[in-house]
Amino acid sequence: MDRKLAAILAADVVGYSAMMERDETGTHERLQASLREVFEPTISKYHGVIFKLMGDGLLAEFISVGEAVECAVTLQLTLAERNGDLPEERALRVRIGVNLGEVIVEGQDRFGEGVNIAARLEQLAEPGGIWVSAKVAKEVEKKLAFSFEAMGAQKVKNISERVDCYRVRMDGQPSRRSSVNRRMAPVIVLAGLFATMAASGLILWAVPLSGLRISAITSSVTDRVGVPIIAVLPFQNMSGDPKLDYFSDGMTNDLISMLTGVSELKVMSGSATYAYKDKRTDVRQIGRDLGVAYVIEGGIWKEADRLRITAQLTDAQTGEHVWAEKLDKVGTDPLALQDQVVERIVATVGGQRGKMYESEYRKVWEKDTPKLAEYDYFLRSNFYFQQYNPRSLVKAREIIEEGLKRFPDSALLMFGLAWDNVLAANYGYDQTPEQHWQQASAILNETLARPSLGPDAKKSGLWSFSYVNAHEGKFDKSLQSAQEVMALSPGDAFLIGDLSSAYRWHGLTDKAIELADFALRSDPNNAPYYLSMKAFVFTDKERYAESAKLIDGTVDFFVGVPLLRAINFVNLGKPDDAHREIGKVLAQQPWYTAARWRDMTFNIEPTVIDRQVSALVKAGLPEK
Repeated sequence: MDRKLAAILAADVVGYSAMMERDETGTHERLQASLREVFEPTISKYHGVIFKLMGDGLLAEFISVGEAVECAVTLQLTLAERNGDLPEERALRVRIGVNLGEVIVEGQDRFGEGVNIAARLEQLAEPGGIWVSAKVAKEVEKKLAFSFEAMGAQKVKNISERVDCYRVRMDGQPSRRSSVNRRMAPVIVLAGLFATMAASGLILWAVPLSGLRISAITSSVTDRVGVPIIAVLPFQNMSGDPKLDYFSDGMTNDLISMLTGVSELKVMSGSATYAYKDKRTDVRQIGRDLGVAYVIEGGIWKEADRLRITAQLTDAQTGEHVWAEKLDKVGTDPLALQDQVVERIVATVGGQRGKMYESEYRKVWEKDTPKLAEYDYFLRSNFYFQQYNPRSLVKAREIIEEGLKRFPDSALLMFGLAWDNVLAANYGYDQTPEQHWQQASAILNETLARPSLGPDAKKSGLWSFSYVNAHEGKFDKSLQSAQEVMALSPGDAFLIGDLSSAYRWHGLTDKAIELADFALRSDPNNAPYYLSMKAFVFTDKERYAESAKLIDGTVDFFVGVPLLRAINFVNLGKPDDAHREIGKVLAQQPWYTAARWRDMTFNIEPTVIDRQVSALVKAGLPEK
């Protein structure tokens, strides 16, 4: 029987039985829509996993207790805005409880007191409220932008001792100043935006995760251009056999080599860290000795065909753990196993969705506006890129333009402005796509021509340029831009998964699938997005059943996903299902037409797009 420490979130719909009695079909549909459009993507965003659905409730597990609380607050804010002006009898209101404790692991399920207390806390919470245990409040009170109101020791069912309970106050008034406070403050501010968006129906569509990009990050310990420095300590051989030192040393060297290719960070050489091999040293002291912002360390157990590797990322300034994971692999080729693990660690720590990025991103909101540097404006704009809605693009643009007033020669901010235009055009967020394409093209052609662009800025610009060139029918240039970006970040799973599309646009479908599969292996947290990339390939190749299976039940990351489903359904002889998907699109973006699909979907073979447009028209999408 396996046990582990985990943060558990329990959520339950208030008055569900009465709602079902009044309107069984409508209640079921609203709950399923909330599960699909709110709970699943939000819990995934905060790196949680739903391990049990219970009709009117769910249980989810999180590695980070802080992310569990942040997730709970985001869920309640989003649900409140979705309810909007709905009549009371139709509004879905939820109670949430969060606990930190030991759980029993049985397959995909979790049991034990750690789960039971979370469920009891949820039952104590008021509708729309969040209650947490004392363990949770103590762990996160100095880290999050929420205060906690003590509710006393409560007697709960089937728990012998009383549980000290706290209620989360979501009024945006933190009890203490912290680096995360300023990061989370915009979440409260965005509530008003979400209300407007929910009323206008614009909140459904999510920008693909490519909306959350970063080309450089700031840190208290950085190189001269603001990129944080990381030290990889020699991995420990925990097998008890000195003959296997070669394997742990090889693992360390490969990891350093791969991380060196990630432009979001700078890696200390192996010769500088070898002195710490097999020594127990405080990470903060290593940070002072080497002048690094973060430290990666771990251990390796190897026997026969089994390999277990533990790895963790630690903030060398505070000593706080940013990320930790245990990886188990089975196979007879030790070097192949080593390669798989290295790819997974690099994808998790570095790159566009990496833990290093998340940790550094929290720090940018701590700075006062007069002290903001060029990179800080870029980071703040990315906060709004990740909100996945049209209004957030407007806010991102405002931040970038504010930064350009202070740093008018910033290539990085200009590339951020180009990306803002690419997203607005490519995902149908307004009715002026051609204007956005023209602005992005003008910015990129002028800025990329500048001499001596840094690798971080160049990567950002070329990423957008791949999309712009594809839109202009310059598929050779689009692919070349994508290849240059990948060469700048060879281990970045998210970047590679997103730009697998450039190969698809060029008709190189086998390569597109290969790259999407690499991203799936290396970064399973973002699997739904990579599956949608593969689905586009299969639809282009007229393999509609395979495409439909990949995106069955997935989140609608952006408008292209339901439209892709409609194309598949038409070709699979399911016109009613196709019409339903078109209805979802037009309910949110009534200006959308088949001509817009032609504008946002690229392929070197015009007949590929022609047959897709024809299918969309058959499904009920206006042609123009």
